[in-house]
Amino acid sequence: MSKVVGDKLKELYLNQDYKKVDLHNIIMTTEGMGSGNVHYYLSVPFIEVKKPCEAYTSFDHVGGWNHRPELKKRINQLTPLLLKDQSLDISKLHQTDEGLQEYWIQWKNNKTQKGCI
Repeated sequence: MSKVVGDKLKELYLNQDYKKVDLHNIIMTTEGMGSGNVHYYLSVPFIEVKKPCEAYTSFDHVGGWNHRPELKKRINQLTPLLLKDQSLDISKLHQTDEGLQEYWIQWKNNKTQKGCI
């Protein structure tokens, strides 16, 4: 899902349709944990922004089932991809009733948005 969302953000950006993910309103549910047939639902809404440098063009996550996500490790992995003086935009912890936990992360892609320094 992260790749699909990131690709869509880049596509929109290149078409001068500037967006970012509404991290606060991501909806994530699971049904059937332990049954061998889990249904996972994810809704990732976008917010329109006016200027190219207000947009975000990369998206990722860190998480898992029934354990705390390794957020610090993912931050260290993603930091080299940032533009100079930029930071990661990280959601609150999203959790399903069945124990899936995720942080969602967006940032300005250092290639796509190289003019946003």
